[in-house]
Amino acid sequence: MPRYLRAMYLTMSAAGLSACAKDAPVVAVNGECADVYHAQVCTWARTKGDSVVDVGAIVPVASIENAPLDAPPVWPPAPAAVLPLPAAVQQKTGLTHLTMYWESMGHPPGPYLTPHFDFHFYSVRQDERSAMDCADLSKPSALPSLYTLPDVPLPPPMAKMTGVNTLVGLCVPQMGMHALPAAVLADTNPMRATMVIGYYKGKPIFVEPMVSRAMLMEKKAFDLPIPSIPGMRDTYPRSFRAEYDAQQKAYRFVFSDFGPRT
Repeated sequence: MPRYLRAMYLTMSAAGLSACAKDAPVVAVNGECADVYHAQVCTWARTKGDSVVDVGAIVPVASIENAPLDAPPVWPPAPAAVLPLPAAVQQKTGLTHLTMYWESMGHPPGPYLTPHFDFHFYSVRQDERSAMDCADLSKPSALPSLYTLPDVPLPPPMAKMTGVNTLVGLCVPQMGMHALPAAVLADTNPMRATMVIGYYKGKPIFVEPMVSRAMLMEKKAFDLPIPSIPGMRDTYPRSFRAEYDAQQKAYRFVFSDFGPRT
């Protein structure tokens, strides 16, 4: 085939593939579910052709209401659920699984000493996360703008339980380090909702909506900004919204807008 005809053929083929991708239907993909305080928390995604449109979790209000208010603290904290994300999400975005934690008494530092839930969306394998013991306390060379990675002194009862006096980089075994918005950390009011960025061995490994029980019980939609994360792979989500479905009595957590930060 002459070179100019071959170039024309390739151009037409690329245009055809692009048109097919634009015309592809949006397909709902069900993930896995787990019983969390007598209600089913489930992961899900939507895809269009080879792209992930959005991904997240369905969190029933019953799971929030039924969470025991007097749950004793354990170390390391025990997840209420560990759920893999759909295979298409893992292949296209790098997000691998969700861990959900109930912090009935909250935890240091100050603003976070309020009952809340942690929803970690990880970009490492489950076995890698489970092996994190906080022996490696190296911190990242750069953090998102307006974020901080604090070293948190523990009160004597927690120090006795954990065996450490200070959580360097707020590192928790089987979770990783927790970078927090500096403005929230400096606030004297109880935390309502925060987008936490997780690290281990100096690399970003999760994005986490941390939401107070009080805010979830309001049964209202809300958004949390996701900062530009140095070192995160290009296909991480840039938008998060929690939608509330009054008919289903459940939140729909939605991560979307996958792509590089511009």
